[in-house]
Amino acid sequence: MAATGMVSTDKAPYALNRATGDLADGAAKLAGEIGGTAVEALLAQANRTAVRRGAAAALGSMRARPAEWYAFDAKDQDTADWYPQGLSCGEESGSIGVPVFVASWYFKPEAGERGIRVSFLSPQTLKYQHALLVAAKPDGTYAPIDIHAGGIAIDGDLLYVADTYRGLRVFDLNNLLDLRTAQNDLGDPTRIGRHGGKFHAFGYRYVIPQTDSWQLAQRGPHFSFVSIDRSGGTGRLISGEYMKDDPGGWVAHWGLPFSGGEPDEAFVMGHPKIQGAISHGGKWYLSQAADATTNGKLIVYADGEPQTRPFPIGPEDLTVQGGKLWSVTEFRNKRVIFGVAL
Repeated sequence: MAATGMVSTDKAPYALNRATGDLADGAAKLAGEIGGTAVEALLAQANRTAVRRGAAAALGSMRARPAEWYAFDAKDQDTADWYPQGLSCGEESGSIGVPVFVASWYFKPEAGERGIRVSFLSPQTLKYQHALLVAAKPDGTYAPIDIHAGGIAIDGDLLYVADTYRGLRVFDLNNLLDLRTAQNDLGDPTRIGRHGGKFHAFGYRYVIPQTDSWQLAQRGPHFSFVSIDRSGGTGRLISGEYMKDDPGGWVAHWGLPFSGGEPDEAFVMGHPKIQGAISHGGKWYLSQAADATTNGKLIVYADGEPQTRPFPIGPEDLTVQGGKLWSVTEFRNKRVIFGVAL
């Protein structure tokens, strides 16, 4: 990979060890009591509607405009509580039967923590639905997960979520649980867990319990984003680190199916404020942020020297679907999922 122009670095600091604990048992207990559904079924009854080419303020001074973009609805645009971060898609998964984008959000207020959620959005119908990610125990209790969820990737049915200080959390989409199958209402919108014989999830209809965890063997590196490269036949998982004012952020490849240990290769990216990275077709694509009013940049490594392309305001994680590179933007009233040419 030397031809990318990024500098190869030691792989050992990024090694991950499996730390499943009782996560699988807790997820199985919850799934057995509530019952799972499919992404396709969720999308068929999704309760929110995106706006095609809406929230154009997200594009700022970008010219030419993206090939396509979808804006979240007015409520999700305006909220100061939830911020989009990660992005994956059905094509990245390889097993979801319909076109779909999946975006992660983190809950920002320090008080009243509600954890992290994902949105499943159909580019065909523009319908989308949120699902809350939770940690379950073998006794059937469950709670929100307080992390940044800066990036997500889907391999088959496994949803990988970047955990900044620990590594990667894993959620099995076979455990996409619909509370409506277990009870007539969605419980108390101010509570989470099992109370009074009912399930509660802050008013969310769907929950997905964590099933596995991969934790750093040594402290130090941060896992800020994650993606998957399927362009070479054999898929590779990618993760890397955001550094605000330091060009020393790293990015690495692991083989799939994921089995932890050291990555196959690791690089220093050479640019600060990288919010997402993906390799595809022998090139590296880096999503570089600025601030809430300034356009970001797309940095492309093809033949050793970086090329810079225009990008919207607040670009985050990266994924590839339909021959385009896609990202999601985070700032209020500028929240879109957008695609550009590779």
